[in-house]
Amino acid sequence: MAKQKFVYFFGEGKAEGDAKMKELLGGKGANLAEMTNLGIPVPPGFTISTEVCAAYYENKQKYPEGLEKEVLDNLARLEKVMGKKLGDPEDPLLVSVRSGAAVSMPGMMDTILNLGMNDKAVVGLANKTGNPRFAWDAYRRFIQMYGDIVMGIPHDEFEEALAAMKKAKKVELDTGLDAKDLENLVAEYKKIYKKHTKKDFPQNPLDQLWGAINAVFGSWMNERAIKYRELNNIKGLKGTAVNVQSMVFGNFGDDSGTGVCFSRDPSTGKNEFYGEFLMNAQGEDVVAGIRTPEKIATL
Repeated sequence: MAKQKFVYFFGEGKAEGDAKMKELLGGKGANLAEMTNLGIPVPPGFTISTEVCAAYYENKQKYPEGLEKEVLDNLARLEKVMGKKLGDPEDPLLVSVRSGAAVSMPGMMDTILNLGMNDKAVVGLANKTGNPRFAWDAYRRFIQMYGDIVMGIPHDEFEEALAAMKKAKKVELDTGLDAKDLENLVAEYKKIYKKHTKKDFPQNPLDQLWGAINAVFGSWMNERAIKYRELNNIKGLKGTAVNVQSMVFGNFGDDSGTGVCFSRDPSTGKNEFYGEFLMNAQGEDVVAGIRTPEKIATL
């Protein structure tokens, strides 16, 4: 009997899945695989299947045997493709960790960006890119997301620290803060993290990765997600998949950005390209309402 496969890689024009595998890879994982196979330049990564989520809940929140090795093997493959290593102090690989069920449940489950950041990696990234502001911004965002989503620290506490920093520096937008301001903000965020968890912020990237994977699977059964499935009569799903993907940075500077787009207007159904974007921002900024996005038609 063939060993059950839990993790599916995508990258370099080839993927182990396709668009027909939504039940197994979730909508996001299946479409990332399909786009990779079509030759679209999708950042490489891997998807942990919905079957793992089902097994996790059937087995008192324990993972199936063999999953850890498969995740580590696929991480090593991703590191080879990218030519970088998770946690490398000189040129770190950073990844996003996202949920993705077979049916879209917008805003119901969790996303963590910039995973792999730590006290050494932030210095290496600043030196490698020549952009310390970007490196410290990525680190403070990661601490906030990890603290909120993985450890359950109130999101507002991080936002209050950010607002206080902007007020002290007399700037309105996050983009008005410089590298030193963001370095100081990282120190403040770490204090908030320690106050709530009684532990220092984790510096081992593998600990960070498993914390994020646990949080995504945990989000499948959070109150919001359960209620959403009830209200929308979504039944019979195995669970969510987890997508681990190499980061692309929208917050690198004024020539970088992030956005959300649709092939039709989602409000009217009109057959026109529709979307919104922000320059010098990361994806969560668009959906969180932190700054007002611009219409994609203005490009």
